[in-house]
Amino acid sequence: MAGIVVVFDFDKTIIDVDSDNWVVDGLGATEEFERLLPTMPWNTLMDTMMGELHARGKTAGDVAAVLRAAPLDPCVVDAIKACYGLGCDLRILSDANRFFIETILDHHGLGGYFSEINTNPGAVDGDGRLRIAPYHDFHAAPHGCGLGICPPNMCKGQVLDRIRASAGADKRVIYLGDGRGDYCPSLRLGRGDFMMPRKGFPVWDLICEDPSLLQAEVHPWTDGQEMEETLLRLGGGGGVGGGVLLEARNLPALDCKLESLPAVAVQDGMPMPLRIKN
Repeated sequence: MAGIVVVFDFDKTIIDVDSDNWVVDGLGATEEFERLLPTMPWNTLMDTMMGELHARGKTAGDVAAVLRAAPLDPCVVDAIKACYGLGCDLRILSDANRFFIETILDHHGLGGYFSEINTNPGAVDGDGRLRIAPYHDFHAAPHGCGLGICPPNMCKGQVLDRIRASAGADKRVIYLGDGRGDYCPSLRLGRGDFMMPRKGFPVWDLICEDPSLLQAEVHPWTDGQEMEETLLRLGGGGGVGGGVLLEARNLPALDCKLESLPAVAVQDGMPMPLRIKN
């Protein structure tokens, strides 16, 4: 799989929960979170909640302790290590934040497997309060994506374009994600690339509305085991890596083309309110 860039979303893709909700619930601030949810964009809300938790006496260490308990499927760990071992360039593209992501990755010994983490800045200030900033400063200017789905603080499609440019035009991309924000990058993948949406999640529903809009092959997955198996099968089919992983694990070939996508009930594709995290 050398010559491949594997781009992972984080929440509900690498870990099996939303890290923001996990921290808010774990530190007993759910009621305040839900009260403020209708009043501001999600990214701004999370910075506000970190201030509220700090005022309650919760430290960055308390936040980190909750994050270390977030569920991470061992099959996802195996998939990351297997792809890295074959020479893939692994990157994260997430609307979480750097503090949350790095805390979880380091806890599981995965920090060194990723060449780049693209996410909202998150760091502890001089007062010990965790600050979360937007990836794109939408207060200064909008990011300009015209799709109407991307949140104001991050257009993942634009970030994916930059990743592709930095990796080189000869690299093929495998993109894994679950949320509405992962739809924009799926539209920017080309022929020879692979889109791996989490089945039954918002990005899957959006893709199923009109699969012909995507140039990349679509290979859905439901859980960590299927994620791992799908990545390995892509190593044996579709011309990625000459089947090295497939031979190692003796897995059957995957036949999951766009035209095999089932007809399912889907969302209407209309933009969600800005407060909704993708």
